[in-house]
Amino acid sequence: MAFPTKPSAYLLGSNGPVHALAYSSSPGTYILAGSSDRSIRLYNPSPASSSRSHNGTDVLEGRLIQTYSAHGYEVLSIAVSSGNESFVSSGGDRAVFLWDVSTGVTTRRFGGNIHGHTGQINCVSFAGAGDSLIVSGSFDTTARIWDVKSNSVKPIQVLDNARDAITSIVVRGPEVITGSVDGRVRSYDIRMGTCTADVIGASVTSLDITKDGNALLVGTLDSKLRLMDRKNGTCLKAYDDPTWRNEELRVQSLLAKREKYVIVGDEMTAGLGGREGRVLAWDVLSGKLAATITIPWGPAGYESKKKVIGKDGKEKIRNNVMSCMAWRDGGWGDQFCVAGTSGVVTVFDT
Repeated sequence: MAFPTKPSAYLLGSNGPVHALAYSSSPGTYILAGSSDRSIRLYNPSPASSSRSHNGTDVLEGRLIQTYSAHGYEVLSIAVSSGNESFVSSGGDRAVFLWDVSTGVTTRRFGGNIHGHTGQINCVSFAGAGDSLIVSGSFDTTARIWDVKSNSVKPIQVLDNARDAITSIVVRGPEVITGSVDGRVRSYDIRMGTCTADVIGASVTSLDITKDGNALLVGTLDSKLRLMDRKNGTCLKAYDDPTWRNEELRVQSLLAKREKYVIVGDEMTAGLGGREGRVLAWDVLSGKLAATITIPWGPAGYESKKKVIGKDGKEKIRNNVMSCMAWRDGGWGDQFCVAGTSGVVTVFDT
């Protein structure tokens, strides 16, 4: 497969870095983007029939459908229900927000009280039959399970084995899998009440599970990705490259193209003054680097509205670190989107 080099659309509107991306459930028609500007935006990535102009340059710009505003702090994670009627979000608020997609209002908030998280919530996911549960993972080292149908303000369970911040969560059936800065991946069987820990070593910042549930892609702050065998905890394959770095920031990684590839964002541009970001892709089986995709700061002629001014009164150099992504298999065709520092969501058709 040849990865695309030209974006099919740009999704504009954010007034700060984008930290979270999610496709709507099958067929994945829409994209949700959570931003540091405290808003979540719903887009149709298919450009309008007439392109918009930025500084005299025509741009294939996706359509902004709706903006959701209730967060008081940056948005760090988004998950969409299987029926597409609702989604959940989390961030610096210490509460989980449950949204009605059509009305744009929050129908519930979980936490934000003495029974909730005491730190920012880094990750959130639906769980249970009919998306009846929500799982959240926080800087406070705990994961909490919330009952969507109950009126209780308390979580039904608190998973407190981690010794440092929980950065990522994967849910599969009765299992909740968490990744933590303490360098461990923990698998909880909620029905059996068991917890199994796999020691990775470096801080874990990203998780993705194969469709059969037998392997887990783990991203860590030692500039490596590992495909782990879930039965015995061994590393099936490691992915790295001298030109790629992930040592400081939470950079998302995914299994892509029906699990044929591993893709990940890059923090290498941080501090180098680079206006272009990158996404790297490895072949899952061979472990060889298959592609390096350049992500522009934005479309030609585009300049973000928000400028960062330093103490010296001069505009700071902006670096386009790619920190979040989402992939759509099937549906209306294979597609992926990436975003980061620039606040622009870049969409590619494959």
